[in-house]
Amino acid sequence: MLTIKNIVKEYAAHRALDNVSMQVKKGSIFGLLGPNGAGKTSLIRIINQITAPDNGEVWFDGERLGPSHIHRIGYLPEERGLYKKMKIGEQMLYLAQLKGMSKQEAIQRCKYWFEKMEMTSWWGKKVEDLSKGMQQKVQFVATVLHRPDLIILDEPFSGFDPVNVNVIKEEILALNKDGATIIFSTHRMESVEELCDYIVLLNKSKKIMDGSVRDIRNTYRTNTYRIVYMHTDQAIKTNANLFIIDQQNTDGETGSLTVKVADGKTINEVLAFLIPQVTIQELKEVIPSIHDIFVQQVTSPSQHTLSNSLYE
Repeated sequence: MLTIKNIVKEYAAHRALDNVSMQVKKGSIFGLLGPNGAGKTSLIRIINQITAPDNGEVWFDGERLGPSHIHRIGYLPEERGLYKKMKIGEQMLYLAQLKGMSKQEAIQRCKYWFEKMEMTSWWGKKVEDLSKGMQQKVQFVATVLHRPDLIILDEPFSGFDPVNVNVIKEEILALNKDGATIIFSTHRMESVEELCDYIVLLNKSKKIMDGSVRDIRNTYRTNTYRIVYMHTDQAIKTNANLFIIDQQNTDGETGSLTVKVADGKTINEVLAFLIPQVTIQELKEVIPSIHDIFVQQVTSPSQHTLSNSLYE
């Protein structure tokens, strides 16, 4: 759906994007991640043609990105842009028609979404009369009203309570199932793991990682496991040649070990050593979360570039 090639963007003496390339597969949910100031917003503005790159190019669905593609993109900015004095219904119709819909079609689509999101009673209200969460819901509807092929969501859960976070998550998944490609920028790493197929991580204007969520997590596996066992009063013997105990907890009838298997050894060898000592109830590999990997990469002194891209 989207191919970004060697994008460079500078503001005065600051380079916001430094030779960034990536691909967003059609029909995927793609996480655009990075700390504040990494270049995410600059890249989103380029995709939306709010600003232009200094170097590089963007291709949309096999064509060089241009004004004709604006109607095929829906954009939910982090800084929301609703007209506070304007009535909600009038505003939705206006925004829908700006995206190329006829008035009659806009009315039908508004009716569908207002009923779906339980917003029917808001039609005649002004934006300033709504809570922040209600405004967020209106902005989300404005973003998807015209059935865009590419939906860009910048911090879509900001201001929502847990119930409405789940509502929006369900709508994102439904839109994706219907064929929409979604670029999803957020600091909520649990949402990234729950929703995203692929991610790219930007830091200090550069791409430092990209690929599928599953492959990236597997790359950072550390051969660490959590073992739950029936409680025993006897101390568990260890073997540094087999494993290192990172943590040991005892809670009532069960205890748990977090063990890192030594290089060249297997978890089966560790279990063979432990089974004569304790009754094991559960074994689970501890795979680093996207949150852990994010923190590790953006705080690493080496800041080496690591790409797990499926496209390169």
